[in-house]
Amino acid sequence: MKVALGADHGGYELKEAIRKHLQAQEIEVFDFGTHSNDSVDYPKYGFAVGSAIIKGEADLGIVVCGTGLGISMAANKIPGIRAALCSETFSARMAREHNNANVLALGARVIGMGLALDIVDIFLKTEFSGGRHALRVDLISNIERGEMV
Repeated sequence: MKVALGADHGGYELKEAIRKHLQAQEIEVFDFGTHSNDSVDYPKYGFAVGSAIIKGEADLGIVVCGTGLGISMAANKIPGIRAALCSETFSARMAREHNNANVLALGARVIGMGLALDIVDIFLKTEFSGGRHALRVDLISNIERGEMV
């Protein structure tokens, strides 16, 4: 599995912990930054992670900012990206299982490190169940293409 990571300054420390956590599991990680606590603009990092997924360079992505809100909004502007902001494990599992989310968004100032790593693990290990859920994900894709539902 290949995972793309991106964060702004507010999410930098959590991103670093996630990177180390994934590498310890021998998961291939593409780190799109940021690489310090210096103030940066979160949309650039949401875009970089989403683009890597659309280009097939990564299977899934994880984006982090202070709340997870802004960076998830930025990532979701890329057609084909389904970024889910999760602050507990049930939503992380459902985001993958029912919504086929391909990007996990986290708020570093909202959740603790231990919970964040649990959410990451569940998000990455959960498979999309397909079936009736695939029809709904297809409807989202239709909306992205400007087709009426």
